[in-house]
Order: sequence, then C-alpha cells, then structure tokens
Amino acid sequence: MSGTGGQAAAIPLTGARDGTPVDVPRVPAREAAERELSDPVYREHEPNLLERALDTFLNWVGELFDGLSGSGPGGVVGLVLFAVVLGFFLTALWWRMGSPRRTATPSDTLFDEGPRSAAQYRASAEEHAAAERWNQALQDRMRALVRSLEERAMLTARPGRTADEAAAEAGGALPDHAGELRSAARAFDDVTYGGRSADRGMYERLRSLDTAVERTRPRWETDQEASV
Repeated sequence: MSGTGGQAAAIPLTGARDGTPVDVPRVPAREAAERELSDPVYREHEPNLLERALDTFLNWVGELFDGLSGSGPGGVVGLVLFAVVLGFFLTALWWRMGSPRRTATPSDTLFDEGPRSAAQYRASAEEHAAAERWNQALQDRMRALVRSLEERAMLTARPGRTADEAAAEAGGALPDHAGELRSAARAFDDVTYGGRSADRGMYERLRSLDTAVERTRPRWETDQEASV
C-alpha cells in the first residue's frame, strides 16, 4: 500500500484478534527494528576486535597461499611480499623484546667453588684484568665484593646465594649504593648466563664500586651514632 498526500507508506500486518490487517508506518517500523537489533543480547556472541583482526590476517594468509598454489608471476610476488612482511614482523618483535636471555635458576649461584676470601678474589680479578680476560675479571670482582660484605657481617654467609639476591640484601645496608649494586648484579648475570662479553669499562666500574663499598659504613652503624 502506498501513502498519499505526503504521508509515509504503511506496511499491512495481521495483528488484530479478529484478523483485520493492522497498518504500521514504514519509518516507525524500521526504527523499532533498529532498537530491537541494538539490544546487547544480539552482540554478545560477536567476535571482539582482536578476534576480527586475527580472522582478517588468517584470511589474508589463506588467500596468499591459495595464490601461491598456482603458477604465474602473481605467486612469486605474493611469496616475496609474505617473506617481507614476516621478516618485518620478526624484526619488530626482536627489537621490542630484545635478544633472548637465559633466566637464572636457583642453581646459578654466585660462588661456584670452595670458600675463598675477598682478598683472594680481588687478586684473581686483577690477574684476569691484566690479561684482558674481562669476563673472568668481572665475575671474580663481583664475588670479591659480596665476600667482603660477608666478612664485614653486612651479609650473612649463605651458600647458594645469587648475585641478584646479594645485591638486594646489600642494598638495605648500603642504600646509597643500592642502584649500583643492582647494576653490578645484572652485569654479572649477563656475562655469566646471558652470553654477554664484558669489557674494560664494565670491570673498572665494578672495581670502583667495590672500593667505594669497602669504605662505606653500614646504615645501622650511622643510625646508632645519630641516636646517641
């Protein structure tokens, strides 16, 4: 049925109890349908943004491989494009997350041999440094620093301690050097477990820290003097 005199067309519906058709204007009917379809219940099972993006990517990959299954220059171009996109993705992922590093485990202890004094570790570190064996020099210097703290009763001697644990515990007694101690422990782990190579600069920074810590009094001693 069409409207006259500029009135909206109506849609005949059978809705009366006596079977008489009921005319509902087309515009209100459309609005009512839109309101009904906007109910969240119709969208609760729709895929979210991530799922839609993943579906789009997988569809693209599927279409690409469908093209590669045939012969012709289009397949070669598609293969090259896919390799470029994959290489870009892997490069971005490597740049964002960094190169893989070995995670230290409870067995990755700071001291891997029999008991030695701080002086012995320092002498060994200097020997390695003189021969430019910077990895071994840095490792023994870190061990000398921690052993010195144990000898001064600033750390409790404990087998199985890691460099990170030693730095965290020592930072409480030496708050002025807490950040440097954490950096030293991280350097030790990178060299010992992460495959990084030490250099002269890294060793000299650790040696300077060892000397500074040796001259620093623990926090509780200064606190006791301040309370007297």
